Amino acid sequence: MRTWRVGTFSMGASLVFLGVFLFFSKFLGLNLVQVMTAWWPLLLVVLGIEILLYLILSRQEKPVLKYDFLSILFVGLLGTAGIAFAILSTTGIMGKVEEVMAREERSFDLPAFSYQMDDSIKRVVVRTVGYDMTIESTKEKEVSMFGTYRVQTANKAKLLKSADDMIAANKKGDTLYLNVKSLPNEMGPFDSRGIVAATILVPNDVLLEVLGSDNSLTLKPRTLANDWNVESVSSVVVNVAANSNLKVAAAGAQDVRGKEGEWKFAKKPNANDGDGSSGKNAVYQSGEGKYHINIANGYNVSLITNK
Repeated sequence: MRTWRVGTFSMGASLVFLGVFLFFSKFLGLNLVQVMTAWWPLLLVVLGIEILLYLILSRQEKPVLKYDFLSILFVGLLGTAGIAFAILSTTGIMGKVEEVMAREERSFDLPAFSYQMDDSIKRVVVRTVGYDMTIESTKEKEVSMFGTYRVQTANKAKLLKSADDMIAANKKGDTLYLNVKSLPNEMGPFDSRGIVAATILVPNDVLLEVLGSDNSLTLKPRTLANDWNVESVSSVVVNVAANSNLKVAAAGAQDVRGKEGEWKFAKKPNANDGDGSSGKNAVYQSGEGKYHINIANGYNVSLITNK
């Protein structure tokens, strides 16, 4: 007479149920997490039914349960995997993994920003947060910012809803303070920082101060009619017209680039300044050099002259 070992039927039924779930998940649009979290409780039901059937159908007066431990172990492993999926799903970790797997890089336009200037504003201070920026002078009486940002996202929704999500403008006395913000980012091991390429237009007749954070900066003074001061930017590219009336001074730069003869060095490369810092001090002048662009603590300073 064939011996019925509890666990054999459960393993077979479990494999059948799992195969059916996976098969129909293709048509119902279910993913693996949904399948595992919905399917694994059936293992306990099937194993319990098998034990009850054995006790009911057994012809022995005192039936003794005999277990197929290998099959039960296999069923237990499947059940444990299902429980693990369920726990991870309730803690939100599995949802985060799903989101990361579905991510792709997308580019969006920055929300348009504009601040109307008045005659009381004599100075503009821009504080950056590590993104590549371009600052250009304009004859318009307003400060504006536009550009693009690139992030990894699982949907097509824009990360930034309004200009306030990217930049804050505050007027104090005769100064307009512009603080560029970081892209919204949840802290965690699966998150990556986005990339921003922004251009800020500043009226050419106001004093400009840029406080960097080791980011790259491109300056386009064009018709500049006041001074610009730049601090703590890792890479600065100054794009000037050959007939401009500018004087560009780089203090404490580790690398100064440009056409031969454009820069005049105040001291030998890598010489120590009086305060103990090292770097190059270089000056470029076009015309009478009426308006100044002063660059301090910039690692790499490059000059591009256009005819």
